[in-house]
Parts: sequence; structure tokens; C-alpha cells
Amino acid sequence: MSTIDETLNEEVSSNFIHEIIDQDIADGFSRQIHTRFPPEPNGYLHIGSAKAIYINVSTAKKYGGLFNLRYDDTNPNKEDTEYVDSILRDLKWLGAEPTGGIYYGSDYFDKCYEYAIKLIKEGKAYVCDLTGDEVREYRGTLTQPGKESPYRNRSVEENLELFERMKNGEFADGTHTLRAKIDMASPNINMRDPVIYRISHTHHHRQGDKWCIYPLYDYAHPIQDALEGITHSLCSIEFENHRPLYDWVVDNIGFEAKPKQREFARLNVTYTVMSKRYLRQLVETGAVDGWDDPRMPTLCGLRRRGYTPSSIFNFVKMAGVAKSYSLVDIEMLEYCIRDELNQTAERRIAVTEPLKVTITNYPEGQCEYFEVANNPNNPDAGMRKIPFTKNIYVERSDFMEEPIPKFFRLKPGGEVRLMGAYIVRCDEVVKDADGNVIELRCSADLETKNGMPVDGRKVKGTIHWVSAEHAIDADIMMYNRLFTIPDLSDLGEDKTYNDYLNPDSVKKLTGCKLEPSIADAQPGERFQFVRMGYFCKDTKYDNTFNSIVGLKDTWAKVNK
Repeated sequence: MSTIDETLNEEVSSNFIHEIIDQDIADGFSRQIHTRFPPEPNGYLHIGSAKAIYINVSTAKKYGGLFNLRYDDTNPNKEDTEYVDSILRDLKWLGAEPTGGIYYGSDYFDKCYEYAIKLIKEGKAYVCDLTGDEVREYRGTLTQPGKESPYRNRSVEENLELFERMKNGEFADGTHTLRAKIDMASPNINMRDPVIYRISHTHHHRQGDKWCIYPLYDYAHPIQDALEGITHSLCSIEFENHRPLYDWVVDNIGFEAKPKQREFARLNVTYTVMSKRYLRQLVETGAVDGWDDPRMPTLCGLRRRGYTPSSIFNFVKMAGVAKSYSLVDIEMLEYCIRDELNQTAERRIAVTEPLKVTITNYPEGQCEYFEVANNPNNPDAGMRKIPFTKNIYVERSDFMEEPIPKFFRLKPGGEVRLMGAYIVRCDEVVKDADGNVIELRCSADLETKNGMPVDGRKVKGTIHWVSAEHAIDADIMMYNRLFTIPDLSDLGEDKTYNDYLNPDSVKKLTGCKLEPSIADAQPGERFQFVRMGYFCKDTKYDNTFNSIVGLKDTWAKVNK
């Protein structure tokens, strides 16, 4: 399995975006390819963001170009430095280094204002007094043209004066806007005199109180792209109808080197919501344990869950780059991390529901060590030693007093292999006053030590175990889907996301017993707990391990 650097260095499969660029180059395009990722710092990045990052980073890398990170911080009402910091942290974790630099949309406020003045002077923008509701009413519908604002034909001088007063803070929020003068009869509603500036007396996280007017994204973004030398502005498909406005801004401001906007389909994943607004709601209401809750689709949540950057980018590659809507099975993402960890994660033993077993014929106070492989798929991972003593713990589910057919684990009078150690036979079941099984008394065939009995009898079952004297106590968090239905794009009448929150999305297993070598595990370190699945040490809580993914892989069986 490739590392993250190897993933980005691998030859990138061609897609329709690269075909566009190839054609541009064939047509004589000579500028260095330059892409950008423009997240709004109003929440944490999620798995859908990873697709946009991968497309922009890998495209720049394929053509020997540059990649910028530019924060879209043009709306101070929703933005925060917490999100700014988290975005850069996630990009660095992914290995998506901004080779072209790190920028902020707010860096260009002076230029946006300067270009707005230019548009006003050329009769291409005007100050409008219509309220937000009136603007929407005047805009028309998909089948009916809009009607012109009564303020559309103000003189250049009046517009310049009003816009200056807007900038100086003389008007209340919502009383005036600056609109581009384009075409109220355009079949594209986005071209019907769109608002390009609004008043907002809001403190900005970087600009402070310097501004009380802020440019809208559709106006500011093409300016930022052009000033940074972006050649291909790659964005999600919902901006396709905004492309004519993007081009209008670039053309009418008069940039010589014109960036090209091209769109791709967003990444939609089953059992997952990508709305930052709703994810924020989950955090603020305490429905989850913060933005980095391992059930969240955020990159920090996936990181805390134990996913790797390479598994996420490999998932994006497998999902593909296209223009049409699709819903990708979350089991594909699980396959990617499972496939990687099968090769890289060291094995450890964890007993989640401990049942005491006493080996009656094993000497009191004696301890011996058995060698087991750290990873059977990787001989270079070496071996480790696990202690064996008279008292051990096994999984309670590995014993049945009245066994079902073909139950090859512990049962009264039955034999089983202790993984890597002896064969034992259950001789006695000890119960408490309420009839609950509290201990098994077993005898070991001390001649077996990793071998079969000398008399040739066959023992089919193998179970895992830990020494009671040496075991480490830990909690294990078992995570499931956050939602109960796969497709959350169609919730049904009078339904919300909350109606499909899974009440069993997390289960905390306390009092688990782990082999002693786990004591040195570092936060974020990943393991396979034998017979259970893949887990990582939590980065937030001590002595806690998070389930990453189970051992069973149904997706690969169906899709490969």
C-alpha cells in the first residue's frame, strides 16, 4: 500500500478535467498550470473536501504546476480562526502542501473595491436600495424574466457617492447593495444583475473593523483567481451555472491572463451528511463529541478514528472524477483503510468481555513467554513475546455452556487452542449465587506448545487470550454508522437529518483487557486486534481505543 507521498506521486489517471487541460495545451496554452483550493473557514473540512483537494493537488502535480490554498473569508458572519487553523492542519496531514502559497480572500478586499469603482465608472454596476426580498421578487423565475430595479439607471456620480458612503459605514445592514448591471432577461438567473457587495457591520477575523462592506463570492472569487495567476479554477458542479458570471467579472475588469472555471461532481457517500451547517449543529447540540468525533465525516474525525491520508486519497481515486451525480458506498472507503492496515498494522490481543480461566495444572507463580508474529503479512515487522500464566482471560463469547452445533470454542469437556500457546480442556464451570458463569477451570496439554497433541486427536477451535497478571485495562469505543439510511439526499416529507440519527452509533466497552505490549502505544497508533478488527489509540482520552473498521470485507467480494 502506497504512502501519501507515493499516492500523489503516482501517475494520475486521466479524467475529463485533464482532457480539458490537454486540449488547452494543444491549442497553444503556454502558462504554468496553477490550481487552488478555496475553503470557507466556517467549519471543518470533511471527506468531500478531500476530493476537491486531491483533484487540485494532483492536477497541479501532473502538469508540473502550482497549488494554492486560499481561504474564502469574505463572509465574516460565519468565519472563525478556529476553522482557519483546522483547515491548514488538515491539509498538512493529507500531505497536500500549498506549493503556490497560502492566501486569504480578505487579502484582496482593496482590489475588489478598486474594481467595483471601475465597474461603476463604466456603467456596469449600480447601488440598489431594494431589500433582499424585493431583489428576489424582481429577479423573476426560470420561466419568467426579471424586471429592472428602479435604481438601475442611477448616474455614475450618484452610484460612486452612495458606494463611498456604504464603505464609510453611513448605512445600516441590508439597506443598500452594489449590483452588477448585466441582463434582467437572461435565461441564467445568476446573470440577472447579481449582488456583488453587501453591507455588514461585522468584525472580520483578519481585517478587524476596517470594512463594513464585503464582496460576494461570485464577484470576489474570479478576481482572486486572476490576481493569483490561477489557470484552472476547479470547483464542484453546483457552480456550473455561475460560470458565465465568473467569466463576466474576469472579462469586464479586463484581466489579460484569464482563469478558466471548470466543474466536477461532488463526493457523496452513503450514510453521510456533508452539510457543514448541520455538522456544526451536531457539535453545538452535543449530539457528537466535537468536530473530531470519530463518527463524523470530517477529516479530523476520520483522523481520530484511525484513517490514514493515503486511504482517503485512494478512496477518492477509486470513486473517480466525473461531472454526473453519484452516491459512493461508504464500504469502499472502509475497504481502502482495511486493505492498507492489513499490510501495515501490527497485531495485538484484546479481550473485550473478560472471562477468567484458571489453568489448574499450570504451576502457581510461573510465567513463560510465547513468540507471535507482529504482522503475518509482513515478515519485516518481526515477532513479539506475550506472557502466559496460570490465570488468563478469554472472551466470554468464546464459551457456551450449552453449545450450538459446530461451536468449536470452549464448552464443558471440550478442547480449544489458546492462540500461540497450549491446548486446554474445560473441566469445570464456576458460577456465582445468581447462576452467572464467573470462571472456567481448565487443564492444559503441556506437551502441545504450538503443536498438535501427540496422540493425534484433532482440535478445531482457536481463541485469543491474555495473561490476567499482565493485562492492561482499557476502554474500547465501537463505532457504527452515524445515520440509519444510506441516501440522505431524499429524506422524505416532513423529515430532517435528525430523524435518521442512529441511536446505536457508538458503544463503549469498559473493563477490557489488552496484552501488555499495548502499554507503549502512542496516540493515533493503529493495530489489528486479532479476531476483532482494526483499532487506534484515541488522541483525546487516555487508555481508550477507537474502532476503525472490522475484519469482514463485503464490498471487495461484490465489487472486485
